[in-house]
Amino acid sequence: MSKTAKSVQGGCDRGRDCPSAAILAIEGLTRKFGDFTAVDDLNLEISRGEIFGFLGPNGAGKTTTIKMLAGLLKPDRGRILINGMDLMAEPEKCKQLTGYIPDRPFLYEKLTGDEFLRFIASLYRLPAEKYNERVPEYLKLFDLTDWRHHLIESYSHGMRQKLIISSTLILDPPLIIVDEPMVGLDPKSAKIVKELFKKHARNGGSIFLSSHSLEIAEELCDRIGIILNGKIRSIGDIAALRREASLEESGLEEVFLQLTGAYELQEIIHALRR
Repeated sequence: MSKTAKSVQGGCDRGRDCPSAAILAIEGLTRKFGDFTAVDDLNLEISRGEIFGFLGPNGAGKTTTIKMLAGLLKPDRGRILINGMDLMAEPEKCKQLTGYIPDRPFLYEKLTGDEFLRFIASLYRLPAEKYNERVPEYLKLFDLTDWRHHLIESYSHGMRQKLIISSTLILDPPLIIVDEPMVGLDPKSAKIVKELFKKHARNGGSIFLSSHSLEIAEELCDRIGIILNGKIRSIGDIAALRREASLEESGLEEVFLQLTGAYELQEIIHALRR
């Protein structure tokens, strides 16, 4: 049985509704800003238990897509289905199944870390026993225990990032949408986050991960979609992308540059080395 198939089975065993293998389906998603089309007829399906990498150069449409998936931006056309439910028609039900980790977390600075976590837990109706079980675990993992009752305004950027990641993981949502999760994290915390993401997928959860870090994508992702000029340029696992780029022995960095047409980079690199 494949890794994804095992994870799908695991997700159903956990008692979640499993009408199909796809926890997230994107159909014809389009968003324009004036005459500029940021996302152009995007179609994707993300399976249960899958870590899906969403890569692309600056301005390709990644952030716009992420904001639409998180319900922060309305599409001009198309649908976003989460567990078979339309995000536009049933936003509250869809968001109850979705965790969102932004690249620049907005936090209420006059709350303590514990107060913020309790606030998030209340929004998602997380039972008190699960809160009391999970919060100490994540605070310990991220070295935040001693800061639990300090105001967030005293937190460093990395501490804030760890707090927002913790606030999502304590919910254990079926789908987590992540935008540049490692920004501001020290190596220890980054390693912990990667292992937590892998664990979430093993337990049947799914992660839609947008990142500029090709090393992270290569390590974590079951499949990768590359977006270019608002459209999916390529999609598949690492082996499939290597074959498409005719770079069978190369790492994801070389494959990505080949598929996104960054040929001029080679000339720049040669010039810099000279």
